[in-house]
Amino acid sequence: MSTIKDVAKLAEVSVATVSRVLNKNGYVHEDTLKKVKRAIELLDYKPSTVARSLYNKSSRLIGLVVPNIVNPFFPEVARAVEDVAHKQGYTVVLCNSDESLEKEKQYIDVLIQNNVDGFIVATNPQNSGNYMNLQVPVIAIDRMFHERIPTVYADNYSGSKQATELLLAKGCQAIAHIRGPRNLSTANERFQGFIDAVTKQNVSYVIAESEFHPMKSEYVASELLEKHPYIDGIVAGNDLIALGTVKAALQKGISIPNELQIIGFDGISLAEMMYPAITTVAQPIYEMGKIATQLLIEKIEGRQLKEEHHRLAITIIERNTTK
Repeated sequence: MSTIKDVAKLAEVSVATVSRVLNKNGYVHEDTLKKVKRAIELLDYKPSTVARSLYNKSSRLIGLVVPNIVNPFFPEVARAVEDVAHKQGYTVVLCNSDESLEKEKQYIDVLIQNNVDGFIVATNPQNSGNYMNLQVPVIAIDRMFHERIPTVYADNYSGSKQATELLLAKGCQAIAHIRGPRNLSTANERFQGFIDAVTKQNVSYVIAESEFHPMKSEYVASELLEKHPYIDGIVAGNDLIALGTVKAALQKGISIPNELQIIGFDGISLAEMMYPAITTVAQPIYEMGKIATQLLIEKIEGRQLKEEHHRLAITIIERNTTK
């Protein structure tokens, strides 16, 4: 593999001159410029990205930090981020934190050492200290973790409230909410939307809690239906919880949607592929990733954001788990 010294030798110039040509920095005579470019072409020389980033203090790298890549929501976000970033000449580095503060910090440190230009992150308020003092732009997606960080998120409260009202309108009289983890702002907002809807209509309800995981939610839903067999409607904290709930109900011989109606949240493609296909509160996932990336690139390029917090509307998609 050719080096910058090889280019300098072939072009009969100094390494410093080749460096000026590569970085478009400083004066280089036209004849010398042609000689260096010709040498680069003949040697098929590829400048070190790391070296150039150290010189320019820019790597054109974007760090995308997600909590759990197994959740189909985040690969769909990543697809949008990569699409937009690639068109603008940026490379995306995907980091899966597994909801670990320490692992998240390690990713941040490594990317900062490699002159990352900015971050798009889905993290929790307790992890906000990782990002508040960084010298590069940060955009939050899905979860708002600090008011000073620009955020792109869906209207979780309204979505959950509308889902609950829909089940009640479809005749459910004993309703439950299998909420997500309490340390997640998204789960708390959806929980509050459910509570406000059932309280307003004075309906009896039950609350259970699960991680955003189909196997764990299957266990939670099975216990819930065992203790409260009269439940005829469930608002799930997300589509993965809904998947586990559907499986638990079917294993108990419960007819969906005749005996039990279920609504998920997110709008992941897996919810549509399942049988029965799950009614869901769909977030504009791709649009969220797209907007977050556009905002980050604007910040990287030193432009002022017209709006820092983007709350996007949800859409309820009715399928086979509701009447």
